[in-house]
Amino acid sequence: MALRPDAPLTYTVQRGDTLWSIANRYLLDPWQWPEIWIVNGQVANPHLIYPGDVLQLSVVDGRPQLGLAVERLSPQIRESSIEGAIPTIPLDAIRDFLRGPRLVTPEQLAAAPYLLAFVDDHLIGGEGNLIYAKNLPAGQPYRYALVRPGQVYRDPDDQRVLGLEAIPVGLAEARQFGQPATMALAATYREALIGDRLLPVDDDAFKADFHPHAPTHAIGGRIVAAFDGLSQISQYQIVAINRGAEQGLEAGHVLQILRQGELVRDPHAKGRVQLPDQPAGLMLVFKTTARLSYALVMSVTRPAHVLDKVEAPIPGTLVGSSR
Repeated sequence: MALRPDAPLTYTVQRGDTLWSIANRYLLDPWQWPEIWIVNGQVANPHLIYPGDVLQLSVVDGRPQLGLAVERLSPQIRESSIEGAIPTIPLDAIRDFLRGPRLVTPEQLAAAPYLLAFVDDHLIGGEGNLIYAKNLPAGQPYRYALVRPGQVYRDPDDQRVLGLEAIPVGLAEARQFGQPATMALAATYREALIGDRLLPVDDDAFKADFHPHAPTHAIGGRIVAAFDGLSQISQYQIVAINRGAEQGLEAGHVLQILRQGELVRDPHAKGRVQLPDQPAGLMLVFKTTARLSYALVMSVTRPAHVLDKVEAPIPGTLVGSSR
């Protein structure tokens, strides 16, 4: 764990800060931030840091420590609640995911209820329109995501199908159960079409208070898709990787993006030489399924793309990461 040479002795927490961004002011490897927090009488949980708190850097037995300064702006002891506390990562980027593609099996999508017709004989619909839905279970739940099938996720290593993308169309709420049921389009992100499928809303898509930590085993994964469909990866973009709970991944795991080295011609000997992979950024896993995980890209240091490798991070290999 190495400090940045320009790490401040004190820092006043600002609105919009995250635990990751604060750690990036102090550490060359910000994913190691849980190792420097001091748990003291003023804060029982290192996640509960609030705007206005003053952080103080000290070194004890040769190790950096970061805690709350005595002259904090709000000296009272707070209850153990994350409401108002700064998050680990930018939650707005994750909230976008809640409206974004979801991973389902082809069988799940084929068995899902669907938009049968519009109440007012429309061919397309939008927010406020009433729809008829076929095969909607009676009673619960009453809120559904309206989706349509997108790309098939395949593992680039063996071409196994990892799942099917469910492209978000909108949000529908049941008004009257029956066959067909009547629903209202509470929100739409694109035009609703007859045949669009209905999936229960996933209200537990992520937890905001996970600890960043490195996997203790090799991952050997690849980026299989980017949230917005672009091949080049940027900071705070959500990506899908071909490793999940079956490979030991969990929410909070930090992974390093490795840009695959090029195969170049040797100018003095016959044949080609494989150049080594280069570190390209860091990502933090926030949601896993059995064989696929979603991660938020926290920093990029060189161009990264779909199909780049992901692995457990090596400390000190991303010096100069974006702040």
